[in-house]
Amino acid sequence: MTDQAPGPPQPARRRTVARRVLAGYAALLVVFAGTLLWCFIELRASSREASLLRDAYVPLQLQLGQVLAEQNIFNAQLNHITAQQNPADVREWIETARRARPAKFAQLRAAAEKIAGGDPAVANLRVEVLREIAGVESSQREDPELFTQLFQALAMSDARLASQLQNDLVKREADAAQRLRATRLRVDQEMDRLGIAAQAREGRSIKVLAALAILTLAVGVAMTLLTNALLKPLGAVTARAEVVARGDLRPRAAIADESEIGELSRTFERMVEAIAAARAEVVQAERLATIGKMAAHVTHEIRNPLSSIGLNLELLEEELRESATATPQNEAEVREALILLAAIRAETARLSHIAEQYLGIARRPAPTLEPESIGDLVSELVAFLKPEHERARVALELHIDESAPEIAVDEAQLRQAFLNLLRNAREAMPDGGTIAIDVAPSAEGGVDITIEDTGVGIPDEVRSSVFDPFFTTKQRGTGLGLAVTREIIEAHHGHISCEGCTPHGTRFRVSLPGHAKARDQNGMSSLPPS
Repeated sequence: MTDQAPGPPQPARRRTVARRVLAGYAALLVVFAGTLLWCFIELRASSREASLLRDAYVPLQLQLGQVLAEQNIFNAQLNHITAQQNPADVREWIETARRARPAKFAQLRAAAEKIAGGDPAVANLRVEVLREIAGVESSQREDPELFTQLFQALAMSDARLASQLQNDLVKREADAAQRLRATRLRVDQEMDRLGIAAQAREGRSIKVLAALAILTLAVGVAMTLLTNALLKPLGAVTARAEVVARGDLRPRAAIADESEIGELSRTFERMVEAIAAARAEVVQAERLATIGKMAAHVTHEIRNPLSSIGLNLELLEEELRESATATPQNEAEVREALILLAAIRAETARLSHIAEQYLGIARRPAPTLEPESIGDLVSELVAFLKPEHERARVALELHIDESAPEIAVDEAQLRQAFLNLLRNAREAMPDGGTIAIDVAPSAEGGVDITIEDTGVGIPDEVRSSVFDPFFTTKQRGTGLGLAVTREIIEAHHGHISCEGCTPHGTRFRVSLPGHAKARDQNGMSSLPPS
């Protein structure tokens, strides 16, 4: 089996205004449904309890009352049997009552078995009642011969034995009556509990209905407020559009909302940001074009005089050397003159170099891209600059990740960009130091280059301006080196940033994409090397 390629990521579903309003009404329906369900459950519970009272508790209570009344009469007859003048009649009544007991207890047990329900209290009551009925029946079935012995003792006029047997039987029957009374009391308590629960349920139902009415009103008000709140950002977007129409392109935070209104706000802010960037790029291009025209004009006017001055300086130097040879007594004066001429020549050369820099503003070609290994390019440049940096007591530490891919770049222009960065780093450490260069693959398939020095660093307040043309912190700098570097990196569709290091120093980060495209000749012009 072959693994299927994952499909494109699905866009996250926006929380639209319509969906939010619908969610609000759905919440209201859920509240109503929950209330109706609760009322239905309460009504079902009330119906079950009413059925339990009608079909189980009331018949059971009546049956218990009847059995208990008969038991009391039985106990009364048994208690006075020794005082009866005709014990045979009493014996007949007692035997008849004893034969009727099983049927009475069967009816009582049938009534108790009708107690049913999911409530644990009801289930416990059923168990207790059936247990007590079984206990009473069991106690009354013990030693049935005691009644026969009692009647024989009465017939034989054995008062002592008859009194002893009577006491035993009266005690046992009294215990049975006591258990029946306790059972009836337990049923009465359960019926009272159900009555109290029904009253409490009625009170809760009234409160819930009142709360439902209040909740309905509150939800209606909340829906009105929610609708107003959902539509309020539209006013903010409209006001923002009016501000932008008046020319204010300062960035602002988009509306924090996940609906289509928030998406509209974020899209609008991205559009404003793109317009501001495009305007800044146009201004920069116009500025550079103006500078290029001015530089070309100024350079044209001063290059020939500078060349003439340089040629005349060389002729003057030759004449002075010949004069020193012809008249040795003037050798000291000639040597001083030659020193002055050397200083003039150095300044003239510097002016020529600056003129070449300014002249190159208007003539830098678009980069010609070819696949190159950035690691090899940086490694060759470091080897070339190593003697120069060693004389300045600056150590170069190079770290190259071999997995860094080849990317399409203009080798000459990129070499010039890195050369500017490395020389700037060296000049930032007049007392020596270390420059760390790191080349590694980026997460986007390109290459990241980091150049970090241990120099004095760049103040925070000026760090944002280091890439501006003609901005410099050096006494004799032209302010074009980093501007050139940025233009070269951006011509490769890359990015360069500057940040401070701890405890001191500066770090430049360069990110080059894996598939850069050269700008055409109509794109923004680039700056020449410094």
